[in-house]
This record gives sequence, C-alpha cells and structure tokens, in this order.
Amino acid sequence: MTTTTSPAPLTQLSEEELMFQQAVRDFAEQEIRPRVGAMERAAQLDPTLIPKFFELGLMGIEVPDALGGAGGSLFLTVLAVEELSRVDASSAIFVDVQNTLVNALLLKWASADVQGRYFPRLSRDLVGAYALSEPASGSDAFGLETKATRKGDAWILDGRKLWITNGAEAGFYVIFANTDFSKGYKGITAFAVERSFPGFSVGKKEDKLGIRASSTCELILDQCEVPAANVVGEVGQGYKVAIETLNTGRIGIGAQMIGVARGALEAGLAYVKERKQFGKPVAEFQAVQFQLAQAATELEAARLMVYNAARLEDAGAPYTMEAAMAKLYSSQVAERVTSLAVELFGGYGYTKEYPVEKFYRDAKIGAIYEGTSNMQLNTIAKMLLK
Repeated sequence: MTTTTSPAPLTQLSEEELMFQQAVRDFAEQEIRPRVGAMERAAQLDPTLIPKFFELGLMGIEVPDALGGAGGSLFLTVLAVEELSRVDASSAIFVDVQNTLVNALLLKWASADVQGRYFPRLSRDLVGAYALSEPASGSDAFGLETKATRKGDAWILDGRKLWITNGAEAGFYVIFANTDFSKGYKGITAFAVERSFPGFSVGKKEDKLGIRASSTCELILDQCEVPAANVVGEVGQGYKVAIETLNTGRIGIGAQMIGVARGALEAGLAYVKERKQFGKPVAEFQAVQFQLAQAATELEAARLMVYNAARLEDAGAPYTMEAAMAKLYSSQVAERVTSLAVELFGGYGYTKEYPVEKFYRDAKIGAIYEGTSNMQLNTIAKMLLK
C-alpha cells in the first residue's frame, strides 16, 4: 500500500511566522487597544504609535535587509494586518498601505537609485501613501485627469487626488499622472513625490463612517516639481504599475477584513457566555449556537482564501483572480459577522460602550476601497471567461 503525506494546511504556520504573529498580537493588545477609544473620538492615530510601528519592523516587512527592512514576505504582512485589525482596523490599514501599496510597488518597479534613496527611511521613519484616485476617477481609475508636463530635468504635476489613505501622516507619495492624454491610459506614469516638493500640499481630511483614526485626505498638486529621476517604472507604464500593485493590495484588504470579523466574533462569543436571558446564558440557545457556527465557518473560509492568495504571490505564481476572490469574499464575511455581533449584544451592541458597533462600521469600507466588490466580480468573470 502506498501512503501519501497530505500538504500542510494553509493556516499552519512556521515557527518564524508564529513568533512574528505573536509579537504583533502582543503589540496590538498592549499598545493599541488602550488607545482605540481615544483615537476613534479624535479621528486620528495616536502619534506616539507611529514610531512604535517602525520599531517593531512593521513598516518595512518585505523591504530587503540590505535596504533597512525586515526581508520578510507578503504572508508576514498578511499576518500583521490581520492581528492589528482584530484590535483596530485604522492601525492595520496604516501598516497595510505602507507595505502592500508603497513598498511592494517600489520593490517591483522603482530604479535602484529610488530604492536606495527611499527604502531605508520607509523602513525607519518615513510614512508612505499611494495616490491614484481622483474626484472623477474612482472605479474608472484610468480616467484620471492629473497632468504631468516635462520641463528640463523635472516633471511638473498639476491636479487633485482624493481618498488618499495615510495622506495626513505621509512624507512620501506614489502619485499617478498622465504625461500624454492623446495616448489615453498609456500616458499614465507613476512618480515618487516628497511632501516637501514645491507645489505639493495636503488638503481636506475626510470625516468618515469607519476606520475613523485612519487619515483619508485630498492631495493638491499645483505646479508640483518632481525630479525626472523620481519616475517609478517607465514613462507611460503607470497603468501596469497601478494594476499590479492593487492586485497585491487586495490581499492586504482581505487580511484587514478577516481581522475585523475575528475581533467582532471573539467579542460576541465572550458576551453570549455572560449574558443571561430566560434563566440561562444566551450561548446555550441553539439558535445562537448555529449563527455562531455559521459565522466561524465563513470566517475560516475567508482566511483560507486570503492566506492562499498571499502564498501564491510569495511563490511567484499567478494570483490575480485569487486576490480578487479573497477581497470580495472576506469583505462580505466581515459585513455579515460584524452585523451578527451587533445583534448578539442586543441594544448594547448599538451603543459605543461596547466594541462591536465599531467593528460593524469598520467592515463597510472593505467592499469599497482598492476596488469595489463589483470591480472584483468583473475581474473574476473576465479571468474565468478568458
């Protein structure tokens, strides 16, 4: 008889991954959880947290050791974002954008010169942001109107960017502009822009339903002068840079959503064991048990999808459809699980005294940013029908 060894489950972590996961979990409990309420009320990250993110190595997870980073993997980023989101989705997206939209982009597309100038600081003390969206350019990302004009050894950028996560705290931005509108989306180019560049400013900060401590800002480019050496990728390649980066970013959002759902489910599980109705804990009612079982099952399925997409990307295998599926499903699960958690708390769940209303509000963004659910369905359908 021939015996075969079953592959390790996707949720089985290596010793290194387990140690990293535990370190982030401890950090989230000790440093972030005590600050969540105040950050939510202030609609701002506690500034004392930001250097702590850098000290723990969370802002340069995939950046090579030689350039000042941790030399890790996308999967480690996923673990970090999940653990942070279990406590606070705003802290998680702060770390996620830095790793999946800024660092990952520079790793793949930036010149050695740009990497050498910016990676050491992005791993040490420089916050990054990714600026693609505009007032009239959301799902139709390539309808952007920001213009880049060549002037000697520089490019002059003019336009506005909207919905930019980390906009308030960042000192470095990857900004997309069109260098030649006659070429349509093939004129789009990515630029590395410093906050201190002449003509650059940060505009209005949005007042949001959820992830309130995460800054979402307008960027204003008024004759902003960017050195020609700060083009990321080649001129006219920006559409490829944007698409491929967002494919990776969607895995990060998936991790955020499973973390949010997990935090809500854990709060619900603890509460139903304590809350008594009709003389016994609510957890003893079969109707409640079945709802919890369904939620836990869906959450585990979403986690497997997110982990799988991350493992595929790390292995250099195709992952675009899997990333879209992971983001789509994890955002749907997050909405369902957080809604259930609010209901399990009854009237208390609708108040700010308990944590589940925040998880519920934080979950909604998962179906919107880094590609709406309809855009994920569009991507999946196209790849299925190829």
